[in-house]
Amino acid sequence: MQQPATSHGPLVWRDMDQKALDDAYDQDIYAPNRPLIVQRRIAASERSRAILGPPQRVAYGPSEYERLDIFRCPAANAPINVFVHGGAWRRNKGPDYHLQAEPLVRAGAHSVILDFINVEQAGGDLMPMYEQVRRALAWTWRNAESFGGDRERFYIAAHSSGSHLVACVLTDGWREEGLPENFCKGALLLSGMYDLAPVRLSKRSSYVAFTDATVEKLSSQRHLDGLHTPLILAYGTGETPEFQRQTKDFFTAVQAAGKPAALIVGEAYNHFELLETLASPYGLTGRAMLRQMKLA
Repeated sequence: MQQPATSHGPLVWRDMDQKALDDAYDQDIYAPNRPLIVQRRIAASERSRAILGPPQRVAYGPSEYERLDIFRCPAANAPINVFVHGGAWRRNKGPDYHLQAEPLVRAGAHSVILDFINVEQAGGDLMPMYEQVRRALAWTWRNAESFGGDRERFYIAAHSSGSHLVACVLTDGWREEGLPENFCKGALLLSGMYDLAPVRLSKRSSYVAFTDATVEKLSSQRHLDGLHTPLILAYGTGETPEFQRQTKDFFTAVQAAGKPAALIVGEAYNHFELLETLASPYGLTGRAMLRQMKLA
């Protein structure tokens, strides 16, 4: 695993110079096996579709990007888990994560996997991504009965930039959609970003058009008064120092605000290896997800 170079230039964020900060928001520096994990994930998703059958694909909004996939379990009035993928806000699509559905369906839950615009398709603006994820979650909650789901047992799991977007919905976006404050009974957020100030200073600003308003609006750690969902937060010790710090600081802030939260530390997992544990009922985070949903 590559380590960041010792800081030699002017400090940009805390004890980091520009290169160190750029590396701390570049997963490939700390997880050079990402391409292999992506291949495994796509192959496993194909196998899951072969086993479970194709999902029901539904439009939750007017644009071509606003689609979600529903994998139903046989049980009526079953709990729901919605998965929101990551990808540095710029890559990946819902079907690449269909492997997440199999353990949930086997455990007696409906699995819903979101598709949404990426930041490059949105011209560098994060707001359309946030708004689409917000609408998708609201659509799924409101239409739960249409696919045999129980909206009173509504849960979310997310990874990386998906965790960032979900945290924004849970702290603020639920109001904008007119949802009840307790619409989500629990969320499992892996390896997220919860304050965009340092991200804005990194090389991610080469493709994200950060503004003061965007950083304020989409930094969930600044809006914890609106959080009413119990959280499980997770990070791996093989992740970049900033992704570890982001989760640790968010966990501390949530606890300080008197909100329920638990922390999972994945020893020796990098950013992408930690996500692989979510698709197994015996994995570090998969077990936690099922326990949170009372399906363990």
